[in-house]
Amino acid sequence: MPSISIRDVAMRAGVSVGTVSNVLNRPNLVAEATRERVRAAIGELGFVRNESARQLRQGRSRTFGVVLESLANPYFTDLARGAEAAMNTDGFDAVWCTSDGSAAKERRCLDFLEEQRVSGVIITPVGLDAERIAELHDRGLSVVVLDRRTYSSVCSTRVDHVAGGEIAIDHLLGRRHRRLAIVTGPLLQEPIKDRYAGATAAARRAGLTEQDLVTLVRNDMTPTAGKEAAQRLLEVDALPTGVFCANDLLAIGLVNELLRAGVKVPGEISVIGYDDIELAGTSVVPLTTVRQPRHELGWTAAALAVAEAGASGDHEHRQVVLSPSLVVREST
Repeated sequence: MPSISIRDVAMRAGVSVGTVSNVLNRPNLVAEATRERVRAAIGELGFVRNESARQLRQGRSRTFGVVLESLANPYFTDLARGAEAAMNTDGFDAVWCTSDGSAAKERRCLDFLEEQRVSGVIITPVGLDAERIAELHDRGLSVVVLDRRTYSSVCSTRVDHVAGGEIAIDHLLGRRHRRLAIVTGPLLQEPIKDRYAGATAAARRAGLTEQDLVTLVRNDMTPTAGKEAAQRLLEVDALPTGVFCANDLLAIGLVNELLRAGVKVPGEISVIGYDDIELAGTSVVPLTTVRQPRHELGWTAAALAVAEAGASGDHEHRQVVLSPSLVVREST
Protein backbone atom coordinates (compact mmCIF):
# COMPACT_ATOMS: atom_id res chain seq x y z
CA MET A 1 0.00 0.00 0.00
CA PRO A 2 1.52 3.40 -1.01
CA SER A 3 2.34 5.81 1.80
CA ILE A 4 0.10 8.84 2.31
CA SER A 5 1.84 12.23 2.19
CA ILE A 6 0.95 15.67 3.52
CA ARG A 7 0.29 16.66 -0.12
CA ASP A 8 -2.34 13.90 -0.38
CA VAL A 9 -4.03 15.22 2.78
CA ALA A 10 -3.92 18.77 1.43
CA MET A 11 -5.58 17.73 -1.85
CA ARG A 12 -8.32 15.78 -0.05
CA ALA A 13 -9.04 18.71 2.32
CA GLY A 14 -8.81 21.34 -0.41
CA VAL A 15 -6.12 23.36 1.40
CA SER A 16 -2.44 24.13 0.95
CA VAL A 17 0.39 21.91 2.18
CA GLY A 18 1.38 24.75 4.52
CA THR A 19 -2.08 24.73 6.09
CA VAL A 20 -1.82 20.99 6.78
CA SER A 21 1.61 21.55 8.33
CA ASN A 22 0.18 24.26 10.58
CA VAL A 23 -2.67 22.01 11.69
CA LEU A 24 -0.10 19.37 12.65
CA ASN A 25 2.38 21.72 14.29
CA ARG A 26 0.70 25.02 15.23
CA PRO A 27 -3.06 24.36 15.24
CA ASN A 28 -3.87 27.65 16.98
CA LEU A 29 -2.91 29.46 13.75
CA VAL A 30 -5.66 27.74 11.74
CA ALA A 31 -9.40 28.42 11.85
CA GLU A 32 -11.45 25.69 13.54
CA ALA A 33 -13.45 24.85 10.40
CA THR A 34 -10.26 24.35 8.39
CA ARG A 35 -8.72 22.26 11.18
CA GLU A 36 -11.75 19.98 11.09
CA ARG A 37 -11.48 19.52 7.29
CA VAL A 38 -7.82 18.61 7.57
CA ARG A 39 -8.43 16.22 10.45
CA ALA A 40 -11.26 14.55 8.53
CA ALA A 41 -8.94 14.08 5.53
CA ILE A 42 -6.25 12.62 7.79
CA GLY A 43 -8.77 10.15 9.19
CA GLU A 44 -10.12 9.16 5.77
CA LEU A 45 -6.66 8.62 4.26
CA GLY A 46 -5.06 7.05 7.32
CA PHE A 47 -2.18 9.51 7.24
CA VAL A 48 0.56 8.94 9.83
CA ARG A 49 3.29 11.56 10.17
CA ASN A 50 6.86 10.33 9.89
CA GLU A 51 8.10 12.04 13.04
CA SER A 52 11.74 11.00 12.83
CA ALA A 53 12.03 12.24 9.24
CA ARG A 54 10.39 15.53 10.18
CA GLN A 55 12.82 16.05 13.04
CA LEU A 56 15.80 15.38 10.79
CA ARG A 57 14.53 17.97 8.30
CA GLN A 58 13.77 20.62 10.88
CA GLY A 59 16.68 19.89 13.24
CA ARG A 60 14.49 19.90 16.38
CA SER A 61 11.18 18.30 17.34
CA ARG A 62 8.18 20.28 18.53
CA THR A 63 8.68 18.91 22.01
CA PHE A 64 10.27 20.13 25.21
CA GLY A 65 11.82 18.01 27.91
CA VAL A 66 10.62 18.53 31.46
CA VAL A 67 12.87 17.14 34.21
CA LEU A 68 11.18 17.22 37.61
CA GLU A 69 12.62 16.27 40.94
CA SER A 70 9.74 13.92 41.75
CA LEU A 71 6.18 13.08 40.81
CA ALA A 72 5.38 11.58 44.23
CA ASN A 73 4.50 15.06 45.53
CA PRO A 74 1.33 16.48 43.89
CA TYR A 75 3.06 19.87 43.84
CA PHE A 76 5.26 18.67 40.97
CA THR A 77 2.36 17.19 39.00
CA ASP A 78 0.57 20.54 39.25
CA LEU A 79 3.69 22.25 37.89
CA ALA A 80 3.77 19.72 35.08
CA ARG A 81 0.15 20.35 34.15
CA GLY A 82 0.72 24.10 33.97
CA ALA A 83 3.78 23.65 31.77
CA GLU A 84 2.06 21.21 29.44
CA ALA A 85 -0.97 23.47 29.04
CA ALA A 86 1.28 26.35 27.93
CA MET A 87 3.18 24.12 25.50
CA ASN A 88 0.00 22.74 23.96
CA THR A 89 -1.27 26.27 23.38
CA ASP A 90 1.74 26.87 21.12
CA GLY A 91 1.52 23.48 19.41
CA PHE A 92 4.28 21.78 21.42
CA ASP A 93 4.27 18.57 23.46
CA ALA A 94 6.18 17.49 26.55
CA VAL A 95 8.53 14.61 27.30
CA TRP A 96 8.61 13.97 31.06
CA CYS A 97 11.52 12.70 33.12
CA THR A 98 12.16 12.57 36.88
CA SER A 99 15.53 12.81 38.58
CA ASP A 100 14.29 11.45 41.94
CA GLY A 101 16.76 13.84 43.57
CA SER A 102 19.73 12.12 41.90
CA ALA A 103 22.31 14.15 39.99
CA ALA A 104 23.37 11.02 38.09
CA LYS A 105 19.81 10.28 37.00
CA GLU A 106 19.36 13.94 36.05
CA ARG A 107 22.38 13.65 33.70
CA ARG A 108 20.87 10.56 32.09
CA CYS A 109 17.57 12.39 31.62
CA LEU A 110 19.32 15.30 29.88
CA ASP A 111 21.29 12.92 27.64
CA PHE A 112 18.07 11.13 26.68
CA LEU A 113 16.29 14.40 25.89
CA GLU A 114 19.15 15.54 23.68
CA GLU A 115 18.88 12.26 21.78
CA GLN A 116 15.17 12.99 21.27
CA ARG A 117 16.13 16.32 19.66
CA VAL A 118 13.87 18.34 21.96
CA SER A 119 13.70 22.09 21.43
CA GLY A 120 14.49 22.86 25.05
CA VAL A 121 14.52 21.72 28.65
CA ILE A 122 12.56 22.85 31.72
CA ILE A 123 14.12 21.52 34.89
CA THR A 124 13.98 21.56 38.68
CA PRO A 125 17.73 21.01 38.98
CA VAL A 126 19.58 18.72 41.36
CA GLY A 127 23.13 18.69 39.97
CA LEU A 128 22.84 20.97 36.93
CA ASP A 129 25.94 23.17 36.66
CA ALA A 130 27.08 26.04 34.47
CA GLU A 131 29.13 23.75 32.20
CA ARG A 132 26.13 21.52 31.41
CA ILE A 133 23.93 24.56 30.81
CA ALA A 134 26.52 25.93 28.37
CA GLU A 135 26.59 22.59 26.54
CA LEU A 136 22.80 22.59 26.16
CA HIS A 137 22.82 26.18 24.91
CA ASP A 138 25.66 25.44 22.47
CA ARG A 139 23.59 22.61 21.02
CA GLY A 140 20.66 24.95 20.40
CA LEU A 141 18.40 24.01 23.31
CA SER A 142 16.58 26.57 25.41
CA VAL A 143 16.96 25.98 29.16
CA VAL A 144 14.56 27.18 31.87
CA VAL A 145 15.15 26.47 35.56
CA LEU A 146 12.17 25.97 37.85
CA ASP A 147 12.05 27.03 41.49
CA ARG A 148 15.70 27.97 41.98
CA ARG A 149 17.22 31.44 42.50
CA THR A 150 20.95 30.72 42.10
CA TYR A 151 20.99 30.33 38.30
CA SER A 152 21.71 33.59 36.46
CA SER A 153 22.80 32.21 33.06
CA VAL A 154 19.34 30.88 32.16
CA CYS A 155 15.71 31.91 32.18
CA SER A 156 14.03 30.90 35.41
CA THR A 157 10.75 31.11 37.25
CA ARG A 158 10.35 30.65 40.98
CA VAL A 159 8.36 31.62 44.04
CA ASP A 160 9.64 33.97 46.75
CA HIS A 161 9.99 31.28 49.42
CA VAL A 162 11.55 33.61 51.99
CA ALA A 163 8.32 35.60 51.88
CA GLY A 164 6.37 32.34 52.11
CA GLY A 165 8.12 31.34 55.34
CA GLU A 166 7.47 34.80 56.78
CA ILE A 167 3.77 34.57 55.86
CA ALA A 168 3.44 31.25 57.71
CA ILE A 169 5.04 32.40 60.96
CA ASP A 170 3.31 35.80 60.88
CA HIS A 171 -0.02 34.00 60.63
CA LEU A 172 0.72 31.85 63.69
CA LEU A 173 1.94 34.90 65.61
CA GLY A 174 -1.25 36.69 64.64
CA ARG A 175 -3.16 33.84 66.29
CA ARG A 176 -1.20 34.68 69.49
CA HIS A 177 1.05 31.62 69.42
CA ARG A 178 4.39 32.15 71.15
CA ARG A 179 5.71 28.56 71.37
CA LEU A 180 6.31 27.46 67.81
CA ALA A 181 7.83 24.56 65.90
CA ILE A 182 9.14 24.36 62.35
CA VAL A 183 9.08 20.94 60.66
CA THR A 184 11.23 21.00 57.56
CA GLY A 185 13.07 18.86 55.03
CA PRO A 186 16.82 18.96 54.31
CA LEU A 187 18.01 22.55 54.67
CA LEU A 188 20.57 22.16 51.88
CA GLN A 189 17.72 22.21 49.34
CA GLU A 190 17.34 25.78 48.13
CA PRO A 191 13.54 26.30 48.31
CA ILE A 192 13.39 24.60 51.73
CA LYS A 193 16.32 26.63 53.04
CA ASP A 194 14.57 29.83 51.90
CA ARG A 195 11.31 28.92 53.63
CA TYR A 196 13.21 28.21 56.83
CA ALA A 197 15.12 31.49 56.55
CA GLY A 198 11.90 33.46 56.15
CA ALA A 199 10.23 31.64 59.03
CA THR A 200 13.09 32.15 61.48
CA ALA A 201 13.50 35.80 60.46
CA ALA A 202 9.80 36.43 61.21
CA ALA A 203 10.17 34.68 64.59
CA ARG A 204 13.20 36.80 65.52
CA ARG A 205 11.40 40.02 64.55
CA ALA A 206 8.64 39.06 66.95
CA GLY A 207 11.15 38.61 69.78
CA LEU A 208 10.98 34.82 70.01
CA THR A 209 14.05 33.16 71.52
CA GLU A 210 15.63 29.78 70.74
CA GLN A 211 13.62 28.32 73.63
CA ASP A 212 10.39 29.50 71.96
CA LEU A 213 11.16 27.82 68.63
CA VAL A 214 11.69 24.09 68.04
CA THR A 215 13.12 22.96 64.68
CA LEU A 216 12.74 19.38 63.46
CA VAL A 217 14.63 18.50 60.26
CA ARG A 218 13.38 15.43 58.37
CA ASN A 219 15.25 13.50 55.67
CA ASP A 220 12.28 13.75 53.35
CA MET A 221 8.99 15.62 53.15
CA THR A 222 6.33 12.91 53.15
CA PRO A 223 3.27 12.19 55.34
CA THR A 224 5.34 9.50 57.09
CA ALA A 225 8.00 12.09 57.97
CA GLY A 226 5.21 14.34 59.27
CA LYS A 227 3.88 11.51 61.43
CA GLU A 228 7.35 10.97 62.91
CA ALA A 229 7.70 14.70 63.58
CA ALA A 230 4.42 14.71 65.50
CA GLN A 231 5.68 11.86 67.67
CA ARG A 232 8.84 13.86 68.42
CA LEU A 233 6.84 16.99 69.29
CA LEU A 234 4.71 15.03 71.74
CA GLU A 235 7.91 14.14 73.62
CA VAL A 236 9.13 17.72 74.23
CA ASP A 237 8.65 19.30 77.65
CA ALA A 238 6.60 22.28 76.50
CA LEU A 239 4.34 21.31 73.60
CA PRO A 240 4.38 24.00 70.88
CA THR A 241 0.99 25.55 70.20
CA GLY A 242 1.75 26.47 66.59
CA VAL A 243 3.58 24.42 63.92
CA PHE A 244 4.78 25.44 60.47
CA CYS A 245 5.47 22.52 58.11
CA ALA A 246 7.60 23.20 55.04
CA ASN A 247 5.15 21.40 52.77
CA ASP A 248 1.57 20.13 52.90
CA LEU A 249 2.49 16.43 52.93
CA LEU A 250 4.46 16.92 56.15
CA ALA A 251 1.59 18.90 57.64
CA ILE A 252 -1.06 16.30 56.72
CA GLY A 253 1.00 13.48 58.26
CA LEU A 254 1.62 15.57 61.37
CA VAL A 255 -2.05 16.52 61.84
CA ASN A 256 -3.21 12.92 61.37
CA GLU A 257 -0.79 11.67 64.03
CA LEU A 258 -1.72 14.43 66.48
CA LEU A 259 -5.40 13.54 66.08
CA ARG A 260 -4.61 9.84 66.65
CA ALA A 261 -2.80 10.84 69.86
CA GLY A 262 -5.89 12.74 71.06
CA VAL A 263 -4.45 16.24 70.47
CA LYS A 264 -7.00 18.71 69.19
CA VAL A 265 -6.17 20.61 65.98
CA PRO A 266 -6.48 23.58 66.17
CA GLY A 267 -7.76 23.52 69.79
CA GLU A 268 -4.39 22.59 71.27
CA ILE A 269 -2.02 22.94 68.29
CA SER A 270 -2.46 25.04 65.16
CA VAL A 271 -0.76 23.72 62.01
CA ILE A 272 0.08 25.50 58.75
CA GLY A 273 1.51 23.86 55.64
CA TYR A 274 3.04 25.03 52.38
CA ASP A 275 2.07 24.51 48.69
CA ASP A 276 -1.76 24.26 48.81
CA ILE A 277 -1.98 20.93 47.02
CA GLU A 278 -5.50 19.59 46.47
CA LEU A 279 -5.25 17.28 49.50
CA ALA A 280 -4.76 20.31 51.78
CA GLY A 281 -8.37 21.40 51.40
CA THR A 282 -9.84 17.90 51.64
CA SER A 283 -7.95 16.44 54.61
CA VAL A 284 -9.70 15.50 57.88
CA VAL A 285 -8.89 18.96 59.22
CA PRO A 286 -8.74 21.25 56.16
CA LEU A 287 -5.26 22.68 56.19
CA THR A 288 -4.27 26.32 56.42
CA THR A 289 -1.35 26.70 54.03
CA VAL A 290 0.89 29.04 52.08
CA ARG A 291 -0.22 28.76 48.48
CA GLN A 292 2.28 28.54 45.65
CA PRO A 293 0.86 29.52 42.22
CA ARG A 294 1.85 26.10 40.89
CA HIS A 295 -0.02 26.14 37.58
CA GLU A 296 1.22 29.66 36.83
CA LEU A 297 4.76 28.64 37.74
CA GLY A 298 4.74 25.77 35.24
CA TRP A 299 2.96 27.84 32.59
CA THR A 300 5.49 30.69 32.89
CA ALA A 301 8.44 28.30 32.64
CA ALA A 302 7.06 26.76 29.46
CA ALA A 303 6.32 30.17 27.95
CA LEU A 304 9.92 31.24 28.62
CA ALA A 305 11.25 28.04 27.04
CA VAL A 306 9.11 28.43 23.90
CA ALA A 307 10.09 32.10 23.57
CA GLU A 308 13.80 31.32 23.86
CA ALA A 309 13.57 28.43 21.38
CA GLY A 310 11.93 30.74 18.84
CA ALA A 311 14.25 33.70 19.40
CA SER A 312 16.53 34.82 16.60
CA GLY A 313 19.84 36.40 17.53
CA ASP A 314 20.69 37.34 21.10
CA HIS A 315 18.24 36.23 23.78
CA GLU A 316 17.89 38.10 27.06
CA HIS A 317 17.37 35.71 29.95
CA ARG A 318 14.54 36.55 32.34
CA GLN A 319 14.17 35.61 36.00
CA VAL A 320 10.48 35.68 36.95
CA VAL A 321 9.57 35.70 40.65
CA LEU A 322 6.00 34.92 41.71
CA SER A 323 4.46 35.67 45.10
CA PRO A 324 2.99 33.15 47.56
CA SER A 325 -0.26 33.83 49.42
CA LEU A 326 -2.03 32.61 52.54
CA VAL A 327 -5.03 30.26 52.41
CA VAL A 328 -6.76 30.08 55.80
CA ARG A 329 -8.71 26.92 56.65
CA GLU A 330 -9.60 25.06 59.83
CA SER A 331 -6.18 23.83 61.05
CA THR A 332 -5.33 27.24 62.57
